[in-house]
Amino acid sequence: MGHPVGTVARFAGVTVRTLHHYDEIGLLSPSGRTSAGYRSYDDADLDRLQQILFYRELGFSLEEIATILDDPGASPRDHLRRQHELLTARIRRLREMVEAIERTMEATKMGIRLTPEERFEVFGDVDPDDYAEEVEQRWGGSEEYRQSQERTARYSKEDWLRQKAENDDWGARLTALMDSGAAPESPEAMALAEEHRQLICRWFYDCSYQVHTCLADMYLADSRFTAYYENIKPGMTAYVSAAIHANAISRA
Repeated sequence: MGHPVGTVARFAGVTVRTLHHYDEIGLLSPSGRTSAGYRSYDDADLDRLQQILFYRELGFSLEEIATILDDPGASPRDHLRRQHELLTARIRRLREMVEAIERTMEATKMGIRLTPEERFEVFGDVDPDDYAEEVEQRWGGSEEYRQSQERTARYSKEDWLRQKAENDDWGARLTALMDSGAAPESPEAMALAEEHRQLICRWFYDCSYQVHTCLADMYLADSRFTAYYENIKPGMTAYVSAAIHANAISRA
């Protein structure tokens, strides 16, 4: 039983004019005609139309599709296998594009609107995008996260460089204090711990003493933070953690 051209156009999602054009160029000629002379498509015609639409979706021209479908050495199974491979490759590529866009969205939300060269200048070999998803998963519902997102979204390259300079200066003075032999519970070390807390408050979020001590514990527990401080000076992670705890206790 044949299907009229209007019905075929409707469930195939194409126009009647498109089907007429396919017929005119010999790409899809209906197998029959109604008594009134209208085009009528049987199941084999519909199978061919499905193949045409698949290849069109994959970006093939009508001329290329005609050559592929009229290849006497290709079976319907061959076409399905080829389309599966092409669609799988496209899905993989689209997923990669989506991931790239999501990383860009996260970077924008984090306020990181820097070129690769500028990122290296500001952050060294640490890419903030590598941590954005984890940060949101761990702290996304907190007030501190909201404040940090809001503030950093306004930062320019110059702002990030100022933040880096302040942090580097703090690290240099902490290194000098450690070299002097001062204990992490000393007034000087606690003063630098308080300055560290104030840096966070000024640049990112309101950092309470409770939050600050939680950060101090994380510096010891998370190897990435440990590596950051140990690269400044071996032993600094434990030193700064102890100083932060001592400072918090003194302020209680």
